[in-house]
Amino acid sequence: MIISQLTRYPIKSCKGIPCTAAQVERRGFLLDRRWMVTSEDGLLMTQRKVPKMALISVAIGPDRLAVNAPGMPELLVPFDLPNDDGLQVQVWDDVVPALHVGTAPSNWFSRFLGIPAKLVMMPETTHRPVNPRYAVAQDEVSFADAYPYLLLSEASLEDLNSRLESPLPMNRFRPNLVVKGCEPYEEDRWRVMQVGKITFHVVKPCDRCVLTTVDQDTGIKGEEPLRTLSTYRTRDNNVYFGQNLIAANTGMVTVGDRVEVLEWR
Repeated sequence: MIISQLTRYPIKSCKGIPCTAAQVERRGFLLDRRWMVTSEDGLLMTQRKVPKMALISVAIGPDRLAVNAPGMPELLVPFDLPNDDGLQVQVWDDVVPALHVGTAPSNWFSRFLGIPAKLVMMPETTHRPVNPRYAVAQDEVSFADAYPYLLLSEASLEDLNSRLESPLPMNRFRPNLVVKGCEPYEEDRWRVMQVGKITFHVVKPCDRCVLTTVDQDTGIKGEEPLRTLSTYRTRDNNVYFGQNLIAANTGMVTVGDRVEVLEWR
C-alpha cells in the first residue's frame, strides 16, 4: 500500500490544495485549517449551510495565502497578524481564542458569500484538545471538525462509486491522506499505521454529513452520496466513511510513501 494523494485545506470548508509532500504536526498538516470563516458572532461557517464556500480556492505563498473566487479580486492574507485583535470563536462545542484577520478580508468573504462573515486565524497559542475519549496523548486539533487528519482509501471510494449512478471524485470527502492498494473498507480495521517515518493512530470512523453532497466544482448540493452510503454504512444513526487519525510524531509524508499497518482491530 502507498499514499496516492495528500491534501491541505488552509481555510476550513474552502477548496483543498493537493500536494506531493506535507509537514505532519500535532494539530494537522502545516497550515491545514488554521483559518476559518465565521458569522459575526464567531460561529463557524461551513459548506453544510453555505455550499458556495466550495468555490473559494486558496494558494499558499511563502508568507501569505492567496484567496480567489469567481467574480472577486484576489485576496492576500498575510500569515503574520497583530496579537492584540483577539476574539472567541466556536467550532461545534469548542470555544477557543482566535485572531481576527482584518476588516478587508472579512468584507471580501461577506461580499462573496452574501452574508456577514469574518475570517479568523488560529494562533499557536490556542490549544483545542480532541475528544479525550479518543485522544492518545493530550492531542490537539486545528479548526478541523474534530481530529487532526482524515484518511480514505481509493478502494472504498471505488466500491461506493460502483453503487452510484454517477461516480464521485475523492474531493467530495475532503481527506488529508488517500491510500492505494488495500481492500475496500480495510481501513476500518486498522488501529495503528506507519506512513514513511510517521506513525498514525486510527482513532475513530468519520461520520459523514451533508457537506459530502456538495459538488466541489459548482457549489450545488444534491442527495448523493449520503443516500447510498446510508444503505450500507450506517451505525447508531450515523453514516461512516473514512477514518480519523492522530499523529504520534512529526515529520514529512510524501505521495508514494509506503503504508504499513502495525496494529489491527
